[in-house]
Formats: sequence, structure tokens, C-alpha cells
Amino acid sequence: MEMGSINKYSATGIVLIIIILMAGCSQPRKHVREVNLFTANWQFHLGDAEDGQNPEFDDLSWRTLDLPHDWSIEGEFSEDHPAGVSGGALPGGIGWYRKSFTIPESDSGKIYFIEFDGIYRKSEVWLNGEYLGNRPNGYISFRYELTPHLNIGGKNVLAVRVDNSQQPNSRWYSGSGIYRNVRLVKTHPLHIDQWGTYITTPEINDNSATVLVKTQLVNKLPNDQNFALSTTVYNEQGIKIAALISDEQTIRDSLEIIQEVEISNPLLWSVETPTLYTTVSQVSIGDDVIDDYETRFGIRDFHFDLNEGFFLNGEHVKILGVCEHHDLGALGAAVNKSAIERRLNILKEMGVNAIRTAHNPPSKELLELTDEMGFIVMDEIFDSWKRNKTEFGYYQDWDEWYKKDLQDFIRRDRNHPSVIMWSIGNEIIEQWHPEGTPMAKELAGIVRELDDTRPITSGMNDPAPHNSLIKSGELDLVGFNYHHQWFEDFQENFPGQKMIGAETTSALATRGEYHMPSDSIMRWPEAWDKPFEDGNDEHTVSSYDNVSAPWGSTHEETWREVKGRDFVSGMFIWTGFDYLGEPTPYGWPSRSSYFGIIDLAGFPKDVYYMYQSEWTDTDVLHLFPHWNWEEGDMVDVWAYSSTEEVELFLNGESLGRKAKNDSSFHTFWRVPFQPGTIRAVAYKEDGSTLEKEVNTAGSPASLRLVPDRTQLKADGLDLSFIRVEVLDDEGNIVPNASNKITFEIEGAGSIAGVDNGDPTSLESFKANFRKAFNGLALVMVQAEKEPGRITLKAISDGLEGDKIVISSTNI
Repeated sequence: MEMGSINKYSATGIVLIIIILMAGCSQPRKHVREVNLFTANWQFHLGDAEDGQNPEFDDLSWRTLDLPHDWSIEGEFSEDHPAGVSGGALPGGIGWYRKSFTIPESDSGKIYFIEFDGIYRKSEVWLNGEYLGNRPNGYISFRYELTPHLNIGGKNVLAVRVDNSQQPNSRWYSGSGIYRNVRLVKTHPLHIDQWGTYITTPEINDNSATVLVKTQLVNKLPNDQNFALSTTVYNEQGIKIAALISDEQTIRDSLEIIQEVEISNPLLWSVETPTLYTTVSQVSIGDDVIDDYETRFGIRDFHFDLNEGFFLNGEHVKILGVCEHHDLGALGAAVNKSAIERRLNILKEMGVNAIRTAHNPPSKELLELTDEMGFIVMDEIFDSWKRNKTEFGYYQDWDEWYKKDLQDFIRRDRNHPSVIMWSIGNEIIEQWHPEGTPMAKELAGIVRELDDTRPITSGMNDPAPHNSLIKSGELDLVGFNYHHQWFEDFQENFPGQKMIGAETTSALATRGEYHMPSDSIMRWPEAWDKPFEDGNDEHTVSSYDNVSAPWGSTHEETWREVKGRDFVSGMFIWTGFDYLGEPTPYGWPSRSSYFGIIDLAGFPKDVYYMYQSEWTDTDVLHLFPHWNWEEGDMVDVWAYSSTEEVELFLNGESLGRKAKNDSSFHTFWRVPFQPGTIRAVAYKEDGSTLEKEVNTAGSPASLRLVPDRTQLKADGLDLSFIRVEVLDDEGNIVPNASNKITFEIEGAGSIAGVDNGDPTSLESFKANFRKAFNGLALVMVQAEKEPGRITLKAISDGLEGDKIVISSTNI
């Protein structure tokens, strides 16, 4: 490893001495700064509470719970809730949270902070009756210093009022409450600031990488202090590979230190091998380490080319993404890392390599996972600027908060290697108005001041040269929302500019529903501002990929325009998963979306396999629909396959061998129904075959529980997602089964939620029962904090039940 050069930075007057250290083995790292989850045993009250901030307030009758918490998801569905069906038809309101804690006398002289990852919305916080502040934006992470108001050695009461009563304030389900994690931080008065490190890799070649570390320090002591800063770099195995030590410096209030090191033979972060490094920054006074701070980062190089699209580490990569709202289905908005990981795994298996955080800052946990699992992220902050989209939306708080919110957003997320693009807005109304140009300039300037290593974009549903955001000249990528028919002429209409499909498709489907004929394309509704009259009483949409919203296109229509054009750097499909709210094209009693490739319970819809056949190297053969029809029905049979040719058989008789063509990504037969078996055979180039069959199912006879995991961590958070299948006597899933299933649980776990993927189901997500929807249901089992066995039973009248055992351990 080469010695890095010594650098002087006149802005700080710091001379850096770079010492390269190599260690033969990793060692556990001890921390001086204490950062602890502050989520257990809060008192909660739904409704306003006069004088609730008073430390002497009697909250003994309040509910005790652990955070993260979303009170809306616990409510009943109603079309009368002010949020409307667009907001998920669930309640908002006002809620209070209180937590008592003590600080030992030995911590006198320490600095304490409370960190909130997100509170929806209009939060106000008090400590011991003293007002700490408010934050209206429900997605922003923030903190308050507690030190001035702490009772050292005595009782302290933290109180949080959350006001989500003014609705609608969102165009989709938001959730309500302290729905992301909370941490209590203890450190020295001289310490590294919140999000105080900024790591970039300005030079990367085959043999080395330059790592540039900027560290912001804060001194809350009354006098100037002399100190030193060391920054140690560890690889993924925890082995120390380099260290940087500054000369002794003097700090008054705040100071930035810049350090640089060369790493030999770096392992690069990519979607296939998402290698991560960690820096540990330590602040010392004399021989005493008084503060430390960990930062994960990745080493990667990327650029967007005018003609050839996106390159990561010198290799062309098509960005194959989906847009994702923040809700987790039956869990609501309450953050759960294992639930997010499950979703990302399902998307990864489909071939997805990118996520757009639509349309607000994501959870800390999502970005940790995209770093670890290798997803490219378009990190987005605003759904609206000063012009409103909803009656009580963020526009009310824009003037006072937009700059602070944007700065905090960038500072929080800029070290994540998975974050490749910043989006400063989604379908902003100002794109049609002259003030959009100076506003885009200002916002882009704020971003570049804090991070100039990533391109800036905005999702625009009028992606034309006259768009005021585009006219600002500040967008590095023209973000197309829909208008796939304009992709072909992009280079002619936008000479010298680069593009990304920031939001595409908006196709509609209900898992397991099939309406024929399937070979005509429909736009539901006819126009976004026209009432919808073409649906059905069941509020279902066919799963054949022949229906889209009027502003969008089917999956095949969209992918056809993206696949063959390298200058289209990629796409973000609306959406990966169904989400709560926005049930286009229907209204009540629909309460969740139809846009997802995967339903709300996490069960793939049929088109999932089209993408898998196009976006992965996996052998794919998916045959649909089910084979339970009426004698004489003409049934449209589709197959998605990774091969070019597929042959279909009905009860052993060939119905012909068909090939995909340039205009279609599936093969298709129209078949007169006969009970029995349809079987598809896909022919591979090496002469081997893939086979798939679908049988006519009989009446429901039994239940089968299929857990995604049988080992959990006993941390009170970990989840197992159990697929519940309704089977006939032969073990076939009964495709139209709607049996009510009751769940009984014993041992070291609880039921966290139930679902079935039906956008019209008004059953509670928090019940211990669920009707099957088209043969399937879902139950989520959550580990408790003590280890042990968890036994789950599924029971349904007239059916043979099933039972599984899950282990919960401290390991």
C-alpha cells in the first residue's frame, strides 16, 4: 500500500499526517460514544391530552408499547375518514407519546441527544416540560439536544405530540405516529456532529482508490480545546487497513477537518458485489479518546453517458428499478428491517437492481439494506414544493422548512454508496410555472453545496423542453415520468442531455384475477379526471398485463421502449409492491393500489415472471391462468419464458409450439376449457426443456403453512412471513378459495399482522384471522425479546389445519 500525499487545506489550516496500518486479524471495536435504541416502554394515548407535556401528568392509564409505532394501521377502514381512499381509508388524528428515564450522576458533564428517524407528522417534543422544538415534515430525520433540561440523577420525562389530524395531507397512505426508530446518544461536549462525516472516493483506478474524509466537529465546552482526530479504515472483515491522524488542532465552536488516504487494490461496490468499508473516527484530548463515530461507505465509480446510458465501475448497467412507497402493507408505516429485507429479496429475485424512494426520504434501514444487498437508489425528498397537491400538504410549511429539510436529507444520506441520484421533486406543479426555474436552481445549489458527486434529477410528468425545471439547466438527468412514446425522440428533442425513466408504466392488476379476452389493451379510467365506469362489482383488474392507467402503459409496452435503447439509462416502474391508498381506478371499498408487480401481502402477480425472464439469467417458465373454468369457456393461456419457444398441451394433446416475437414478451393460446391439466414445455437452446403444469383443482380440503424463515432473533422485532395456502385433496392450490382462516399462536412470539393481497379487504390487519384471497393468505409472526419456541396453528371450518414451529434465539 502506498503512502498518501501530505495535504494542506487553507480553509482549516490543517496538516495531515497519513499513517498506513495493516493488521493480521480483526478485533472487536469498543465505543466511547453511546448510541442506544430508545424504543421500549413508551406510554401512548390516541387523542389530544391537555398539559401532556407536563412531567407530572398522570399517564398510568395510557397504553404501553414499543416503537416504531403506527396508530393508523390499527384503525378501522372507513370511506368517511378525512384521508379518503387515496390515503388508505384509515384514521389520522392526534397522539401523544411519553417516556420516563433516568441519567446517572456519573454522566454529569456529558452531552445527550435524542434522535428521531421520522415522526408523521407535525411533531412537537418536550423534555421535563421544556419545549425542544417542532418538525412538520413527517419523513425527515432530526434530533434535539437534551442536556440543558436533564435532571441528572433524577427522573426525566420526554413527551411527544403528533398531529396528523389535518387531512388529506398526502396522496397515499402516510401512517401516523413515531413510526421510525429513536435513539438516545451520549457523548463528550467535544464531539463529531450529527451526520458529521462526508466520505468520497474522487480517484479510483485498477490498483488504488483515494478516500477523502471530511469530518465536522462541534465543541460545547466554554473554552477553546486542543484535540486530535484519527480516522481508521476497516474492510468488510473488520480488519484495519489504514489510519489517518491529524496534528493537534484547536477548536472553538466548530471545525471541519479534511483527511485523505490511498487504499490499494480496493474491492468495489457494485450490484453484484456490494463491498462495504467502515471508518471509525476518534476524537482525542491528550491520550484520552473522548468520542468516536462509525461511517460505512463504498468505493465505486459511475457515470451516465449520452448514448450508452449508465456505467458502474466501467461496466454498462441498465437500471432496472421500481418505485416504492414507505408502507409495509399490514405493518403500515412502522419500520421493520426484516420486512424491508424480505421485500428487497423478492425484488432481487425478479431482477430488480434499483429503488426509487417515492416520494420522500426513506428510512435509515432501507438504505442500510440497499448498501448491503446491492441496489442502486434514486433518493427523493419532495412530492410538492410551494404549490399544493393536497389541502393540508407540505406546501404550508415550505417557506420555513424546505432548506433545512433538504440539507438534513442530503447530509444524512450522502455516505450511502447505493445512493446514485438525488431527486429534488416528483411531478412538481411548478414545472408548469415560471417560478419553477429559480426554485430548481436554488434547490440544486443546496444539494451541490453538500454533495457534488451525484447527478440531480426530478420526476416530471411533462418532460418537454418547455418544462421550467428542465429550462433551469440544473438537472443532470431528465427524469421522465411516463410518456414512453417520447423516448424514441429524446436525443433529438434534448440534444446533449441524459435521461432516466424516473417513473414508468402504471399498469394495473389484481393477483389471480383473469378477464378475457386478453389481447386488447384498456386504459382504466379513460382519463384521470373522468369517472370510472368500466370495471366490475368485485373491483378487480385482470392480471394479463393488458390494463394500465391512462397516463401510463402496460409492462410490455414500456419495457419494449426501454430494452433496445442504451441512451435510456433505465426505468423505475410504478410500482414494485402494491401500497396502501391510491386505489386507481376504483374508489371505496378499494383501499390499496393495483399498480404493484407484487401484491400487498408480498405474493407476485403473473407479470413478475415476465421481468424475471427478461432481467435475470434464471430459467423461467410461468404458465397462467389457473385451470378452474366452466366447460366450453374459451380461456386465454399465457406463458412467460426465458426461452424463445414454448409448446402447450391440454390433457396430453399438443396445442402447438409458439415463439415470442419482437413485439411480445409472452406466448399465447386461446383454448376451449376442459377439466384436467394444461402443461407448457419451454425449449432451451442446448436441447433441454423446462416444464410447468396447472391442474384443475377440486374443493378446498386442507391448509398448508409455508414460512420464509423458521429461525428468528429474539429481539422483539424479527419476523417470519408465513404463506397460507388452501389446498384440494391432491395438493393443488384452490384458485378461487376464500375460506376464513384463524390463527392460534403459543410461545415466544406474537402475530404482527395478517393479509391476503386483496385491495378491497376491510378486515383488520391486526386481527388473528383472514379470509383467503384466490387461495392464499399471509400471517406474520414476530419474535418476542425472550428466546423460545413459537407454535403457529392455522384453522378453518371444514378443512384440515396445519401447524409449524419457529425457533427464536439470542444468536
